[in-house]
Amino acid sequence: MTTAHARTLCSDTDSEPLPGTAKPGSTYVLFEWPHKWSHDVLDGDTFGDELTEKLKAHMQRYNATLLLIRHPTREGRQIEDHHVYLVFADQAATEVLHVDGPEAILDLDLSGPGQNSAKSRTKPLVLVCTHAKRDMCCAIKGRPIVNELVEKYPFGQGNDVVWETSHIKGHRFAATMLLMPWAYSFGRMNLEATEAMLEAAMRGEYFVPGNRGRGTFSPVGQVAEADVATQLATRGDKVRYGQLEVTAERIDGPSAHVTITDTATDTAYEVTLEQRDVDAVMASCGKDPKPGKSWVAVGRS
Repeated sequence: MTTAHARTLCSDTDSEPLPGTAKPGSTYVLFEWPHKWSHDVLDGDTFGDELTEKLKAHMQRYNATLLLIRHPTREGRQIEDHHVYLVFADQAATEVLHVDGPEAILDLDLSGPGQNSAKSRTKPLVLVCTHAKRDMCCAIKGRPIVNELVEKYPFGQGNDVVWETSHIKGHRFAATMLLMPWAYSFGRMNLEATEAMLEAAMRGEYFVPGNRGRGTFSPVGQVAEADVATQLATRGDKVRYGQLEVTAERIDGPSAHVTITDTATDTAYEVTLEQRDVDAVMASCGKDPKPGKSWVAVGRS
């Protein structure tokens, strides 16, 4: 990293808390596209205007998100067909199929698992953002992690865990990544933390460091769940993904009250949150820092 980059990277500031910043969404189409990614993958420059409009409409119909993925190897740039992963995070389900091109996405029924003759998979997916055209932080901090991970998890039949991905919100937290099938966002990750997170994910175990929250929850729900998970992990309890559920929430201006239920023990935790000011939030590289706001857990019973 050059001195110039060190002065300008938006992800070099850490004044903003991570919990509550996850990319929202529960239904995802992850489409393998080894070619160029434009600034916004649905701005028309990646797939052309006509197909892009059709893809937008199809995603909107199901309230789904399209992400582009690719494998950072020479073989990953020379493919005969395209991986498509369908992620239904509410059900913690991932399916995989292969298609000839992006037009095939329009034929997919995204209403839930089991609708597209796709193969169910149980291994997690780690999607590391390397979308340089969106923000250089993602390439500078994300790509080295991907390159190291593929050495440990080489791509092959049945071993398709690690992928590069297009923009997943929050490049100011680079290196940032998504963990599927649960739709957890992670930020400010390094190689060691990512390896530990992935090893835990293979066992279905919740990983606290760098956890920005689960995208199926609201921001206050994300913060409250992370607070309870941290408490349980601190006292030595094993927490599994999907074990903690947001069962009630109420926002009263700058305060919020969220009920988190531990489904393993049927224990309910009442978490109190406050919205606080955050100084010097740099949304993207090259932009001036601006004040922001974050939800913070201040009490639990």
